[in-house]
Amino acid sequence: MDTRKTKPRVREPDSKKSGRTSPDQVDKVTDLRRTMEGFAVVHDMAKSLTSSLQLDQVLNTIMEKVEQLLQPDTWSLLLVDEKTNELYFQIATGEAAAKLKDVRLKMGEGIAGWVAQSGQAEIVPDVSKDPRFNKQVDQMTQMSTHSIVCVPISTKERVLGVIEIINHIGHRDFDEADLGLLHAMADYAAIALENALHVQRIHELTITDDTTELYNVRHLNFVLETEIYRSKRYQYQFSLLFIDLDHFKQVNDTYGHLIGSKLLRELATFLRGSLRLIDYAFRYGGDEFVILLPQTDKESASIVARRLREQLNATVFIRDEGLNMRVTASIGLATFPGDATTKADMIRMADEAMYHVKNTTRDNIAVANQGLLT
Repeated sequence: MDTRKTKPRVREPDSKKSGRTSPDQVDKVTDLRRTMEGFAVVHDMAKSLTSSLQLDQVLNTIMEKVEQLLQPDTWSLLLVDEKTNELYFQIATGEAAAKLKDVRLKMGEGIAGWVAQSGQAEIVPDVSKDPRFNKQVDQMTQMSTHSIVCVPISTKERVLGVIEIINHIGHRDFDEADLGLLHAMADYAAIALENALHVQRIHELTITDDTTELYNVRHLNFVLETEIYRSKRYQYQFSLLFIDLDHFKQVNDTYGHLIGSKLLRELATFLRGSLRLIDYAFRYGGDEFVILLPQTDKESASIVARRLREQLNATVFIRDEGLNMRVTASIGLATFPGDATTKADMIRMADEAMYHVKNTTRDNIAVANQGLLT
């Protein structure tokens, strides 16, 4: 009789016997693969982001990696405007992207506003059940938002913005794995954005006038050289307006330099609001300003100058101090290449036309090689 003990047989799972993989195993493998691919993308993103200090390059890298990793139906990157403490759409993808360009959200408004205000990430599987969801954006863009995952882009000191992902392309729900990967991306994005914004701010300080926040003479010289090159290459004209406030010294003598500086700041705001997006406004010095009008011939520039003069004469400044000032200006106009073909000559011709007004009628416009308009 064989007295040797026999090892009990362990029943194998049906899936192993048949060589098939169970659904649970498939899900685990899929999740593991997705996680590994996600961290590979995040690692690649980190290398790309830390290699650039240019804001545009940083934002483009973020856009590319978010789409590659999470495959959202649409997504947005919103940044915080430090001056207004509002969120604006720096990047928006999808068919409604153009409609979001001018949309601004207050802190706490909508899911994105809540995340920016609280500094906490959020997954919303069904926005119809969340009272924080802002339906107005969907109504304006004609989108249909079902689910959202939103994470803050934050440093130790402040929230710089948020990344908001809407509706997964595969129609699956966003999960904690997505949130974790998006968190990792946002952390790297925060470092890169902060560095890029610092560099951008330093650059702005070197080309911006402290009092008016308009561009300064240094930037005028650079832009003029660029515009001359472009105008020669593409065979179009551009014009320059040289503006000098009439009797500005009397404002300083009567009310003091603080009121004088405030008047200059309000005039700068007036100029920015009166120009096209492609136009440039510069503070040349003292109470002198220069307006550069790209792709604008002399006749069109004359129309702009007349309109500026009329609007200036109708505008009341320093209202909050109870002074209700009205100011006029002497304006000179020169056009490239008809009046001048170099940077120095363009400035000189516009300046001489302005002084022709200043030494005669004031509150008027003079055109280089032509004389007074009115």
